[in-house]
Amino acid sequence: MDKFEGVVTSKGQLVIPAKLRRDLRIGKGTRVRCQRIKRGIAIYPKQAEGIDRLCGILAGLGLPPDIEREPDRELE
Repeated sequence: MDKFEGVVTSKGQLVIPAKLRRDLRIGKGTRVRCQRIKRGIAIYPKQAEGIDRLCGILAGLGLPPDIEREPDRELE
């Protein structure tokens, strides 16, 4: 288990070392979840972050031509 020491700033900020950020895929703007545990705090990157970034990425591109020509029909 990786352990690190840091200093909390007057604004309540803590620097996460680069190796941990890379290993956990935490980049600029990544949302994290903090949880109180028995003897401290656990910090987790939110898993849905990557999915949230993709939402709407194809908006406005329309449907492929073969799907647009497909007649509406019920599934059998």
